[in-house]
Amino acid sequence: MKKVAMAFDFALILLFVAVGRHNHEHGITFKGIVSTLWPFGVGLIIGWIYLGLTHRNFLARKSGFYLGLLVVTVGMFLRVISGQGIALSFVLVASLLLTLLLVGWRIIFNRMSN
Repeated sequence: MKKVAMAFDFALILLFVAVGRHNHEHGITFKGIVSTLWPFGVGLIIGWIYLGLTHRNFLARKSGFYLGLLVVTVGMFLRVISGQGIALSFVLVASLLLTLLLVGWRIIFNRMSN
């Protein structure tokens, strides 16, 4: 189930990036998606490593909160140092949406599993 959780996490972050690029008319090209995705992808990988090292259940709602925090924090840091920049509104929207997505699917999955 760990691999299923990882696939959902990645798919939802990819969806977040694609919708964001589309809504801001940046285009949904492979290069554009990758350039926007990689900082959040690195944050996601760091989050997965954290979950693994702390022996947390990848399907737990709390794990989604940890991932959201790490994806946003690392993602924004990497965007800044790579020259992509951030705005307060972007940080707030990304924090809310990514955490909602990463926690939300876990809540739905766990309710359907019981």
